[in-house]
Amino acid sequence: MVKSELIKRSPLRIFEKSIHGGVGKGHLGVLASKKGVGKTACLTHIAVDKLFQNRHVIHVSFASNVDHIINWYEDIFREIAKKRNLEHAVEVHDEIIHNRVIMNFNQEGVSIEQIVSSLEALIKDGNFPADAVIFDGYDITERTAGELDEIREFAERQGLEIWFSVSLKEGDGPMFNEQGVPSILEALLEKLDVIVNLRHEGDYIHLEVSKDHEMIENRDMQLKLDPKTLLIAED
Repeated sequence: MVKSELIKRSPLRIFEKSIHGGVGKGHLGVLASKKGVGKTACLTHIAVDKLFQNRHVIHVSFASNVDHIINWYEDIFREIAKKRNLEHAVEVHDEIIHNRVIMNFNQEGVSIEQIVSSLEALIKDGNFPADAVIFDGYDITERTAGELDEIREFAERQGLEIWFSVSLKEGDGPMFNEQGVPSILEALLEKLDVIVNLRHEGDYIHLEVSKDHEMIENRDMQLKLDPKTLLIAED
């Protein structure tokens, strides 16, 4: 399969359609699930899909090292290329890898101003025309509304979309409200544009949207995370 056909047939087209074309420039999206369910795999698949479209992605990790992030990208690309029988896979890989930058921060030792400043320096001074930024492991539930406003202003200035991952924990109350919104995100609901939940049911992890821009409702996206390939796939 040629790259253009792979893009067209990607399940990410269903993903985008389910949230009215995607998160959108200047907007914030969240992928939420219990720890270990597959947030990083999903975010990486979203990022790789953008890379296939010649878009530029900055993956910001708050883990102690980024080796596992690099491995995720390699594994996801390899699985897509194998599953879709991608023509000239090596050439395509070498072409798109230049459109991805991985950055690493210690969340405890850096302010959002410093993070944004580093990202803007990469975009402006480094001549890296980012289309999307992924904050993987950045705990927005521990941040103030003002800090999220700063991130949104950055997204609007640079014309890019931003994705966060949020880990859900068992607590005294329900994990989700009646509309499917994760309880720990209710206080930040007005600051976020898209919320997608990963729910483990049976042999698969299903994707559900609980906030789609102005709409707040619990809706199955008709997509799942395949536990073997870790790719987003159609139900």
